[in-house]
Amino acid sequence: MNYIDLFILDGFESACRAFQKLTGRTNVWLAVQFTNLSIIVYFVWAGIYPWNTVFIPRIAVVLFCAGLLYGLTQTLFKVPVEAYEAAAYRRVAKGFRNPRRVRDSLLRISFLTLAIVLGYPIIFVYVNLHSTAALLSYSLIVLTTVVLYLLACDPLPPCTGKVSEWVLRVVPGRMPELDRDPHTPARSITRRAA
Repeated sequence: MNYIDLFILDGFESACRAFQKLTGRTNVWLAVQFTNLSIIVYFVWAGIYPWNTVFIPRIAVVLFCAGLLYGLTQTLFKVPVEAYEAAAYRRVAKGFRNPRRVRDSLLRISFLTLAIVLGYPIIFVYVNLHSTAALLSYSLIVLTTVVLYLLACDPLPPCTGKVSEWVLRVVPGRMPELDRDPHTPARSITRRAA
């Protein structure tokens, strides 16, 4: 199973590097976006699942979700994506591989196994019983697996994506705010860039 994990991880890394060359966004940015998506799916699942039960479990789920949301605002949502990307760039610049490649391998393999083994039963349950809770639960497993693989990849050095370069060629007056000096007009910058 380790060989399958490494094969999938190498595939994710090459796909992330192609995505970075195209858009300028790293695997860290993708992992944060998939994490945000999984949080949304989780809260949708929590909103759908307990409404068929009695009142006390509903209150418990609402309190748990409120506590989880508070915990997320104190941890995950507190640090911007750029800080995570900067740490990854520093690690790659020093020549170190991502420690998550080895450290998280058992966790990745466990979630990959769950995603493969539960695929058919979840589809069977959804088709026959129309259980959206089961489908949302399975999507959380798949999203967690994807995030684990994305976090184990190494990004390329910072680069401007091909899409950004294409947009700058098509619309020369549109310059990224980070590259522009606030005291220099946009037209003189575009003349220098051309």
